[in-house]
Amino acid sequence: MPHAVAKDNVRLYFEEAGSGTPIIFLHEFAADHTNWEPQMRYFSRGHRCIAYSARGYTPSDVPASADVYTYDYFYTDALAVLDHLGIEKAHFIGLSMGSYSSLQVALNAPARSLSMTLAAVGSGADLDKLDAFRAQCVANAEQYEAIGSVEVAKATREAPSRIPFLLKDPRGHADFYAALARHDAKGSANTMRSFQGKRPSVYTMTEAIRRVATPALILCGDEDDNCVGPSLFLKKHLPAAGLSFFPKAGHVLNLEEPALFNEMVERFIALVEAGRWPVRDARSMVAVHV
Repeated sequence: MPHAVAKDNVRLYFEEAGSGTPIIFLHEFAADHTNWEPQMRYFSRGHRCIAYSARGYTPSDVPASADVYTYDYFYTDALAVLDHLGIEKAHFIGLSMGSYSSLQVALNAPARSLSMTLAAVGSGADLDKLDAFRAQCVANAEQYEAIGSVEVAKATREAPSRIPFLLKDPRGHADFYAALARHDAKGSANTMRSFQGKRPSVYTMTEAIRRVATPALILCGDEDDNCVGPSLFLKKHLPAAGLSFFPKAGHVLNLEEPALFNEMVERFIALVEAGRWPVRDARSMVAVHV
Protein backbone atom coordinates (compact mmCIF):
# COMPACT_ATOMS: atom_id res chain seq x y z
CA MET A 1 0.00 0.00 0.00
CA PRO A 2 1.29 3.52 -0.80
CA HIS A 3 2.44 5.58 2.19
CA ALA A 4 4.11 8.96 2.60
CA VAL A 5 6.32 9.54 5.63
CA ALA A 6 5.79 12.48 8.00
CA LYS A 7 8.52 14.47 9.73
CA ASP A 8 8.43 12.10 12.71
CA ASN A 9 8.41 8.97 10.53
CA VAL A 10 4.68 8.33 10.87
CA ARG A 11 3.43 6.65 7.69
CA LEU A 12 0.42 8.21 5.97
CA TYR A 13 -1.68 6.09 3.62
CA PHE A 14 -2.87 7.85 0.47
CA GLU A 15 -4.72 7.17 -2.75
CA GLU A 16 -4.58 9.16 -5.96
CA ALA A 17 -6.45 9.32 -9.25
CA GLY A 18 -6.39 11.40 -12.41
CA SER A 19 -3.91 13.87 -13.81
CA GLY A 20 -3.58 17.62 -14.04
CA THR A 21 -3.30 20.34 -11.41
CA PRO A 22 -3.22 18.62 -8.00
CA ILE A 23 -6.04 18.63 -5.46
CA ILE A 24 -5.50 17.22 -1.96
CA PHE A 25 -8.44 16.28 0.26
CA LEU A 26 -8.26 16.53 4.07
CA HIS A 27 -10.95 14.67 6.00
CA GLU A 28 -12.89 15.46 9.17
CA PHE A 29 -12.55 13.83 12.60
CA ALA A 30 -15.28 11.23 12.05
CA ALA A 31 -14.12 10.35 8.54
CA ASP A 32 -11.02 9.08 6.72
CA HIS A 33 -9.74 9.07 3.15
CA THR A 34 -12.65 6.94 1.92
CA ASN A 35 -15.21 9.66 2.63
CA TRP A 36 -13.87 11.72 -0.28
CA GLU A 37 -14.81 9.07 -2.84
CA PRO A 38 -17.59 11.16 -4.50
CA GLN A 39 -15.05 13.95 -4.99
CA MET A 40 -12.16 11.69 -6.03
CA ARG A 41 -14.32 10.21 -8.79
CA TYR A 42 -15.58 13.60 -9.96
CA PHE A 43 -12.53 15.82 -9.81
CA SER A 44 -10.09 13.22 -11.13
CA ARG A 45 -11.65 13.77 -14.55
CA GLY A 46 -9.57 16.92 -14.86
CA HIS A 47 -7.18 17.03 -11.90
CA ARG A 48 -4.66 14.89 -10.07
CA CYS A 49 -6.55 14.03 -6.88
CA ILE A 50 -5.01 12.81 -3.62
CA ALA A 51 -6.89 11.66 -0.52
CA TYR A 52 -5.07 10.40 2.56
CA SER A 53 -5.90 9.18 6.02
CA ALA A 54 -4.54 11.35 8.82
CA ARG A 55 -2.28 9.93 11.51
CA GLY A 56 -4.35 7.81 13.86
CA TYR A 57 -6.61 6.61 11.05
CA THR A 58 -5.73 3.21 9.60
CA PRO A 59 -4.23 2.22 7.24
CA SER A 60 -2.03 5.18 8.25
CA ASP A 61 0.06 4.65 11.37
CA VAL A 62 -1.49 5.09 14.81
CA PRO A 63 1.19 6.59 17.08
CA ALA A 64 0.84 5.66 20.74
CA SER A 65 1.54 9.08 22.24
CA ALA A 66 -1.07 11.84 22.20
CA ASP A 67 1.80 14.34 22.04
CA VAL A 68 2.16 13.81 18.28
CA TYR A 69 -1.47 14.53 17.45
CA THR A 70 -1.39 18.32 17.77
CA TYR A 71 -2.62 20.54 14.94
CA ASP A 72 0.88 21.37 13.70
CA TYR A 73 1.53 17.68 13.03
CA PHE A 74 -1.68 17.45 11.05
CA TYR A 75 -1.06 20.32 8.66
CA THR A 76 2.57 19.37 8.10
CA ASP A 77 1.41 15.80 7.39
CA ALA A 78 -0.54 17.15 4.41
CA LEU A 79 2.65 18.79 3.16
CA ALA A 80 4.55 15.53 3.69
CA VAL A 81 2.10 13.76 1.37
CA LEU A 82 2.67 16.42 -1.29
CA ASP A 83 6.45 16.20 -0.80
CA HIS A 84 6.36 12.43 -1.21
CA LEU A 85 4.55 12.85 -4.52
CA GLY A 86 6.85 15.63 -5.72
CA ILE A 87 4.04 18.19 -5.71
CA GLU A 88 5.06 21.79 -5.04
CA LYS A 89 1.57 23.23 -4.58
CA ALA A 90 -2.03 22.07 -4.73
CA HIS A 91 -5.63 23.05 -4.18
CA PHE A 92 -6.56 22.10 -0.60
CA ILE A 93 -10.10 20.86 0.06
CA GLY A 94 -10.90 20.26 3.71
CA LEU A 95 -13.91 19.40 5.83
CA SER A 96 -14.04 20.39 9.51
CA MET A 97 -10.74 19.16 11.01
CA GLY A 98 -9.37 19.07 7.48
CA SER A 99 -10.47 22.67 6.90
CA TYR A 100 -8.56 23.76 9.99
CA SER A 101 -5.43 22.06 8.68
CA SER A 102 -5.93 23.62 5.23
CA LEU A 103 -6.14 27.05 6.86
CA GLN A 104 -2.95 26.32 8.80
CA VAL A 105 -1.15 25.55 5.55
CA ALA A 106 -2.24 28.93 4.17
CA LEU A 107 -1.06 30.63 7.38
CA ASN A 108 2.28 28.86 7.66
CA ALA A 109 3.23 27.66 4.18
CA PRO A 110 1.21 29.82 1.76
CA ALA A 111 3.42 28.99 -1.21
CA ARG A 112 2.13 25.39 -1.09
CA SER A 113 -1.55 26.26 -1.51
CA LEU A 114 -3.17 27.23 -4.81
CA SER A 115 -6.50 27.62 -3.04
CA MET A 116 -8.37 26.34 -0.02
CA THR A 117 -11.92 25.11 0.32
CA LEU A 118 -12.94 25.34 3.97
CA ALA A 119 -16.10 23.31 4.50
CA ALA A 120 -17.77 22.98 7.91
CA VAL A 121 -14.98 24.96 9.50
CA GLY A 122 -14.58 26.24 13.05
CA SER A 123 -16.61 23.97 15.31
CA GLY A 124 -15.63 24.59 18.92
CA ALA A 125 -14.14 28.02 18.20
CA ASP A 126 -16.53 30.09 20.35
CA LEU A 127 -14.28 31.75 22.96
CA ASP A 128 -17.10 31.96 25.50
CA LYS A 129 -17.53 28.19 25.36
CA LEU A 130 -13.95 27.15 24.64
CA ASP A 131 -13.21 25.69 28.07
CA ALA A 132 -16.38 23.62 27.95
CA PHE A 133 -15.57 22.43 24.42
CA ARG A 134 -12.09 21.34 25.46
CA ALA A 135 -13.44 19.54 28.49
CA GLN A 136 -15.90 17.73 26.24
CA CYS A 137 -13.04 16.70 23.93
CA VAL A 138 -11.25 15.11 26.91
CA ALA A 139 -14.46 13.32 27.87
CA ASN A 140 -14.91 12.11 24.28
CA ALA A 141 -11.35 10.81 24.22
CA GLU A 142 -11.96 8.89 27.44
CA GLN A 143 -15.15 7.49 25.94
CA TYR A 144 -13.24 6.08 22.97
CA GLU A 145 -10.76 4.46 25.33
CA ALA A 146 -13.46 3.08 27.59
CA ILE A 147 -16.01 1.65 25.16
CA GLY A 148 -14.33 1.61 21.73
CA SER A 149 -15.25 2.97 18.30
CA VAL A 150 -18.20 0.67 17.68
CA GLU A 151 -20.09 1.91 20.73
CA VAL A 152 -19.07 5.54 20.19
CA ALA A 153 -20.44 5.36 16.65
CA LYS A 154 -23.76 4.12 18.03
CA ALA A 155 -23.83 6.89 20.64
CA THR A 156 -22.99 9.76 18.28
CA ARG A 157 -24.94 8.88 15.14
CA GLU A 158 -27.72 11.32 16.05
CA ALA A 159 -25.57 14.31 17.01
CA PRO A 160 -27.38 17.55 16.05
CA SER A 161 -25.14 18.45 13.11
CA ARG A 162 -25.55 14.92 11.67
CA ILE A 163 -29.36 14.87 11.69
CA PRO A 164 -29.77 16.55 8.26
CA PHE A 165 -27.63 13.79 6.75
CA LEU A 166 -29.74 11.13 8.46
CA LEU A 167 -33.01 12.66 7.27
CA LYS A 168 -32.05 13.14 3.62
CA ASP A 169 -29.88 10.04 3.10
CA PRO A 170 -30.39 7.30 5.72
CA ARG A 171 -28.37 4.82 3.65
CA GLY A 172 -25.40 7.17 3.30
CA HIS A 173 -25.64 8.08 6.98
CA ALA A 174 -25.57 4.38 7.93
CA ASP A 175 -22.51 3.78 5.75
CA PHE A 176 -20.75 6.76 7.31
CA TYR A 177 -21.25 5.47 10.85
CA ALA A 178 -20.35 1.93 9.90
CA ALA A 179 -17.02 3.34 8.71
CA LEU A 180 -16.61 5.32 11.94
CA ALA A 181 -17.14 2.13 13.92
CA ARG A 182 -14.06 0.67 12.22
CA HIS A 183 -11.76 3.50 13.29
CA ASP A 184 -8.89 2.79 15.65
CA ALA A 185 -10.13 3.79 19.11
CA LYS A 186 -6.70 4.87 20.36
CA GLY A 187 -6.07 6.98 17.30
CA SER A 188 -9.47 8.63 17.66
CA ALA A 189 -8.89 9.27 21.37
CA ASN A 190 -5.51 10.84 20.72
CA THR A 191 -6.89 12.99 17.91
CA MET A 192 -9.78 14.14 20.08
CA ARG A 193 -7.54 14.89 23.04
CA SER A 194 -4.70 16.73 21.27
CA PHE A 195 -5.94 18.07 17.94
CA GLN A 196 -9.56 18.79 18.70
CA GLY A 197 -9.06 19.67 22.35
CA LYS A 198 -5.94 21.83 22.07
CA ARG A 199 -6.05 23.63 18.73
CA PRO A 200 -6.26 27.43 18.97
CA SER A 201 -9.60 28.99 18.14
CA VAL A 202 -9.77 30.71 14.76
CA TYR A 203 -11.03 33.76 16.64
CA THR A 204 -7.55 34.21 18.16
CA MET A 205 -5.89 34.43 14.72
CA THR A 206 -7.49 37.57 13.31
CA GLU A 207 -4.36 39.49 12.35
CA ALA A 208 -2.65 36.46 10.81
CA ILE A 209 -5.79 35.56 8.86
CA ARG A 210 -6.03 39.08 7.44
CA ARG A 211 -2.62 38.59 5.82
CA VAL A 212 -3.62 35.39 3.97
CA ALA A 213 -4.15 36.15 0.28
CA THR A 214 -4.82 32.52 -0.70
CA PRO A 215 -8.10 32.18 -2.63
CA ALA A 216 -10.65 30.65 -0.27
CA LEU A 217 -14.11 29.17 -0.60
CA ILE A 218 -15.97 28.77 2.69
CA LEU A 219 -18.89 26.32 2.68
CA CYS A 220 -21.29 25.84 5.58
CA GLY A 221 -24.55 24.01 6.16
CA ASP A 222 -27.19 26.38 7.48
CA GLU A 223 -28.12 23.80 10.14
CA ASP A 224 -24.51 23.30 11.26
CA ASP A 225 -24.94 25.79 14.09
CA ASN A 226 -21.42 25.57 15.51
CA CYS A 227 -19.84 26.50 12.17
CA VAL A 228 -22.04 29.42 11.11
CA GLY A 229 -20.24 32.03 13.22
CA PRO A 230 -16.70 30.92 12.33
CA SER A 231 -17.64 30.81 8.63
CA LEU A 232 -18.88 34.40 8.75
CA PHE A 233 -15.76 35.41 10.70
CA LEU A 234 -13.45 33.89 8.09
CA LYS A 235 -15.40 35.49 5.26
CA LYS A 236 -14.96 38.86 6.96
CA HIS A 237 -11.23 38.56 7.53
CA LEU A 238 -9.79 36.38 4.75
CA PRO A 239 -9.01 38.87 1.96
CA ALA A 240 -9.85 36.52 -0.94
CA ALA A 241 -12.74 34.55 0.51
CA GLY A 242 -16.14 33.68 -0.85
CA LEU A 243 -18.88 32.15 1.31
CA SER A 244 -21.83 29.92 0.49
CA PHE A 245 -24.40 28.36 2.81
CA PHE A 246 -26.02 25.08 1.83
CA PRO A 247 -29.75 25.12 2.67
CA LYS A 248 -31.12 22.49 5.05
CA ALA A 249 -27.65 20.98 5.42
CA GLY A 250 -25.54 19.92 8.37
CA HIS A 251 -21.86 19.11 8.84
CA VAL A 252 -20.99 16.42 6.28
CA LEU A 253 -21.46 18.62 3.22
CA ASN A 254 -19.50 16.57 0.71
CA LEU A 255 -21.63 13.49 1.42
CA GLU A 256 -24.95 15.15 2.25
CA GLU A 257 -24.97 17.22 -0.93
CA PRO A 258 -22.25 15.78 -3.19
CA ALA A 259 -23.59 17.27 -6.44
CA LEU A 260 -23.90 20.78 -4.98
CA PHE A 261 -20.53 20.47 -3.23
CA ASN A 262 -18.80 19.37 -6.42
CA GLU A 263 -20.45 22.07 -8.48
CA MET A 264 -19.48 24.85 -6.07
CA VAL A 265 -15.90 23.67 -5.69
CA GLU A 266 -15.45 23.03 -9.40
CA ARG A 267 -16.56 26.58 -10.22
CA PHE A 268 -14.28 27.99 -7.53
CA ILE A 269 -11.21 26.08 -8.74
CA ALA A 270 -11.91 27.05 -12.36
CA LEU A 271 -12.06 30.72 -11.41
CA VAL A 272 -8.88 30.45 -9.35
CA GLU A 273 -7.03 28.77 -12.21
CA ALA A 274 -8.27 31.48 -14.60
CA GLY A 275 -6.99 34.20 -12.25
CA ARG A 276 -10.54 35.38 -11.60
CA TRP A 277 -10.78 34.96 -7.81
CA PRO A 278 -9.04 38.09 -6.55
CA VAL A 279 -8.60 39.71 -3.17
CA ARG A 280 -11.73 41.68 -2.39
CA ASP A 281 -11.81 45.12 -3.96
CA ALA A 282 -11.99 47.82 -1.29
CA ARG A 283 -14.69 49.62 -3.31
CA SER A 284 -17.11 46.77 -2.54
CA MET A 285 -16.84 47.27 1.19
CA VAL A 286 -19.40 49.36 3.02
CA ALA A 287 -17.77 52.17 4.98
CA VAL A 288 -18.96 52.63 8.54
CA HIS A 289 -19.05 56.25 9.69
CA VAL A 290 -19.07 56.98 13.39
